Amino acid sequence: MKPILLQGHERSITQIRYNREGDLLFTVAKDTVANVWYSVNGERLGTYNGHTGAVWCVDCDWDTKNVLTGSADNSCRLWDCETGKQLAMLNTSSAVRTCGFDFSGNIIMFSTDKQMGYQCFLNYFDLRDPQQIEDNQPYLTVPCSESKITSAVWGPLGEFVIAGHENGEINQFSAKTGEVLKKVKEHSKQINDIQSSVDLTMVITASKDCSSKLFDSTTLDHIKTFKTERPVNSAAISPIMDHVVMGGGQEAMEVTTTSTRIGKFEARFFHAAYEEEFGRVKGHFGPINCVAFHPDGKSYSSGGEDGYTRIHYFDPQYFDFELEA
Repeated sequence: MKPILLQGHERSITQIRYNREGDLLFTVAKDTVANVWYSVNGERLGTYNGHTGAVWCVDCDWDTKNVLTGSADNSCRLWDCETGKQLAMLNTSSAVRTCGFDFSGNIIMFSTDKQMGYQCFLNYFDLRDPQQIEDNQPYLTVPCSESKITSAVWGPLGEFVIAGHENGEINQFSAKTGEVLKKVKEHSKQINDIQSSVDLTMVITASKDCSSKLFDSTTLDHIKTFKTERPVNSAAISPIMDHVVMGGGQEAMEVTTTSTRIGKFEARFFHAAYEEEFGRVKGHFGPINCVAFHPDGKSYSSGGEDGYTRIHYFDPQYFDFELEA
């Protein structure tokens, strides 16, 4: 089946996110707009307008009521999903790199970049306390002086945040005290992306060291490794099969000098147990920056440096990848 092409951004895609039911797909890019689409046909529902810099991250809560975005304009913003109205704006000293709702949708976390003399912070806000939002004062701020956070997700039950760092470390930060509960360093270079499995028992990392790794989200035990010959920008775990999909490609700076085939811009499928690659899907004209599985496992989306988001439908039992391209 031909992929659905979503064209709503003028610059490269930075993150894509499905809501829990999978009927909506949120996309953000290095332009200032956050878009929301119907995932079934690629129709654009609307936009969230207000940011004045590149939007790095997006998340949607459990019941698709609120949307959270973080941007290089030094703000993290909360939106009403249905109306597109801005509900809250949290100002920071540097760009917001990652953001997310916990399982209940009551607590949000976001991390800021280490830049302009400011260090990286991980901030926690409780949305049930309007005073925190009003005063722009998180109930917990965790400084990360050693290495900045490049990607983060909530752990099971919202007790901690699992964060990937620039130096390849993964840390668990407690949502109550801010202390580091566990720390591992399995990657040799920057972690570009962390995503959870559907039941939150595992996380998958994507790294500049040309590999992607599977970890137990509670113990951070390293389970599997998936190797490629290009930097991996994003990886996702299938909700119904033992499959993972990875996207990446050559560094964006070098892309102009090569054809799409040499640049390795395909989405790559690996078997989660055997660590073997069994399929590739072509399509993007530049590196893939983010991938995400639909919650029903029958389609996946990829967002690229070319500014396009592509939704690919397939039957997970019968992968016929030659027809996908």
